[in-house]
Amino acid sequence: MSLCSSRRLLVSLVFVAPAPLLLTTTAVHASTFDLPPIDRIVHYQPKLPLQVFTADSVEIAQFGAERREYVPLSRTPKLLQDAVLAVEDARFREHSGVDPKGMARAALAMLTGGRKQGASTITQQLVRTMLLTRELSVERKAKEILLAFKVEDALSKDRILEIYLNEIFLGQRAYGFAAAAQIYFGKPMNQLSIAETAMLAGLPQNPYYANPVANLERATQRQRVVLQRMHVVGVINDAQLAAARAEKITLRTPGQTSVDAAHVAEMARQAVVDRFGTEAYSSGIKVYTSLRAAEQRAAHAAVQRGVLAQDRRNPWRGPEAQEDLPNGNGPDIERAAAEILKDHRDDDTLRSAVVLSASAKAVDAQLATGERVRVTGEGLRWAQAGLGQKAKAALKVQRGSVLRLVKNDKTWAISQWPDAEAALVALDARTGRVRALVGGFDFTRQPFNHVTQSWRQPGSAFKPLLYSAALEERVMPATLVDDSPFTAPNGWSPGNSNGQSGGLISVRQALAQSSNLVSVRVLQHTGTQRTRDWAARFGLDAAKQPDNLTMALGTGQVTPMQMARAYATLANGGWRVEPLLVERITDAQGKVLFEAPPPAPLTEDNRAIPARNAYVMSSLLNDVTRVGTAARAQTRLKRSDIYGKTGTTNEVFDAWFTGYHPSVAAVVWLGHDKPRSLGDHESGGRLALPIWADYMATALKGVPVNPQGEPPPGLVRVNDDWLYSEWANGGAVATIGDTANAEYAGPPTLIDAIREFFKP
Repeated sequence: MSLCSSRRLLVSLVFVAPAPLLLTTTAVHASTFDLPPIDRIVHYQPKLPLQVFTADSVEIAQFGAERREYVPLSRTPKLLQDAVLAVEDARFREHSGVDPKGMARAALAMLTGGRKQGASTITQQLVRTMLLTRELSVERKAKEILLAFKVEDALSKDRILEIYLNEIFLGQRAYGFAAAAQIYFGKPMNQLSIAETAMLAGLPQNPYYANPVANLERATQRQRVVLQRMHVVGVINDAQLAAARAEKITLRTPGQTSVDAAHVAEMARQAVVDRFGTEAYSSGIKVYTSLRAAEQRAAHAAVQRGVLAQDRRNPWRGPEAQEDLPNGNGPDIERAAAEILKDHRDDDTLRSAVVLSASAKAVDAQLATGERVRVTGEGLRWAQAGLGQKAKAALKVQRGSVLRLVKNDKTWAISQWPDAEAALVALDARTGRVRALVGGFDFTRQPFNHVTQSWRQPGSAFKPLLYSAALEERVMPATLVDDSPFTAPNGWSPGNSNGQSGGLISVRQALAQSSNLVSVRVLQHTGTQRTRDWAARFGLDAAKQPDNLTMALGTGQVTPMQMARAYATLANGGWRVEPLLVERITDAQGKVLFEAPPPAPLTEDNRAIPARNAYVMSSLLNDVTRVGTAARAQTRLKRSDIYGKTGTTNEVFDAWFTGYHPSVAAVVWLGHDKPRSLGDHESGGRLALPIWADYMATALKGVPVNPQGEPPPGLVRVNDDWLYSEWANGGAVATIGDTANAEYAGPPTLIDAIREFFKP
């Protein structure tokens, strides 16, 4: 007998024998080899990934080799169960682990040279997946059959199906149908359409190469087989079959999440692995952060809009790449474009696209999802330098160009990956809990966390801390300070950002206008060491603040998180807060493994600055957002209980807005990783403030306007401004100039100001 004939005989013995004879035959052969125990199935413990959530239980991320969400059968949609059974094991409820009829059909097809058919039941697939290898041999098949009988004897049908639906690999690191529904369609199983359900049900046969991300065409072909089987067994009717076949499948774009917080997820991951080791990746640990889902979404969207807006004010830099496309415009082009875009990561906002045709009036392109779009009118304006016959080669947009598109409402526009980076962090002002954190424009391109790791100059955003220190040195809001040109003994001669200077102006005016010259003179009066020590009360690193007058211009080094902590202290009335992100860690069963202590009570033990100091500073910073350099803050938010300060460093290397409402302090920073100018006409007010306001609009939605309340003890109102009460009758600094700081018996008056102004 030939080798081929022997193989077919063995196959027929295994596949065609009636079940009782099959069991007896395989049992005899099984005596020659060991069967693995079935404990792994009977006492099923799924490998569950490390999951990170917001405070309101919205998933941020999963970490682990296997992406899985375990869902009991009682919560698995019946449509999905029926679809899987229809195509994988229609007689699942009738057989005892092995389906002789199915095996006979498969064997007959093999022996007669017909179309190859699957013969394994769901129980057999589960055994093969969890207990055996995928080796093609009669011995492995015999083991599979025996083990399938043992599993069926040990577990109910529902339990077997439940394990299968949660354990089976479905491509793209998805294990189980709940994970696959999220990975491929970005939705839970109970929201899947019939067409989407059928596509998922078709994945077990070839999850690596016929999943819709790897090959949408193959996945669609398999989906049609599933739909037909669903119709044959009566799961769907004629109308549902026709509608499902006609439905256009829309895949979730790569990286799409319900909450974009990749930098937060990384912080949480590191904290868990440091505490529990790498077993955390498969033991189902859950991390609950302090983030608020709605606020995090708003923060991420605001940063994206703000950075892209800044980038659009710079020249078009040209396509990402130039590829060759075949001639014509048929299916070959669609496949070629899809192949090209595999090397260019798609993004929720900046969609990757290949140009199919380009002119000065229109650009036709294909997205990574296969969708074709047209860009016209305003959408072409930014890339106009790359359109037309005279365009420079490096800028030219033409057939085969790979570029980025953004969708504005219903129209498309040409875009590009921005050069600049940004960060936003918001703290609950009273507890220090992190409400939102965006560590950069895109974590995949730049995982560096600018909120916690980036040390940058704060510019004028530092001035409120300087003025807070000066209040304790008898400098009051009405103190008059010389705003004329200044030259230090070493020759350093700063100027105001607007290029103007004048005579005496009040501290209140100076902060609203962000006068550099006044800040330098106030620092000179207060002293650099006292100011550095005072800044440390707010959580800044004193050693990173220069011990010279340049500190008045914010030339020290801070992180956005430090600035948020500092401004939270002003917001809450002067108490020190500790930023906190991880609230709770539980195991897979919900047992608490770690819980953050409750916020420290706001008592005198953790007071950073006097209550009256914080009150006066809020009064000054309210003017900044009302009539000063940040006046757009109150205008945009249409509320008066907003406080803050812009910050712009020399040559606009860094742009800041640091501000607060009594309930939340938020900081926004923009800059380049390798410091360089953001643009000649840019500023913190133009770049950072709009991002801050966009976030705060969500954070303060529904929060009543809360005007500054009654002053704390130790303050009096004199000549329409605040004064420490012990100096109501004299002792406060009246004026600060280059040569002397005069004291006088009362607060400055208009007559005093006029006299000072006309001094020779």
